[in-house]
Amino acid sequence: MAAKNGASSIEKEQIFGMAEKEMEYRVDLFNRLTQTCFDKCIEKRYKESELNMGENSCIDRCVSKYWQVTNIVGQLLGSNRPPM
Repeated sequence: MAAKNGASSIEKEQIFGMAEKEMEYRVDLFNRLTQTCFDKCIEKRYKESELNMGENSCIDRCVSKYWQVTNIVGQLLGSNRPPM
């Protein structure tokens, strides 16, 4: 029974490690998406406190394309995990 508990402990550590890696992956993906779309769509000189219609539209398209590409790359690499 001690061996069974030992294996269970190792499995829990592996599961925790995998969950930690998944969280790191998702945070990194979000940060890269945010930075990429911000750099592409938002003017460097702020004129207003809110996004204008063109910036909103650009952000929507950018995020959509980013998710599509992430899914395609994931499928090509054989990853079964969703982007988020």
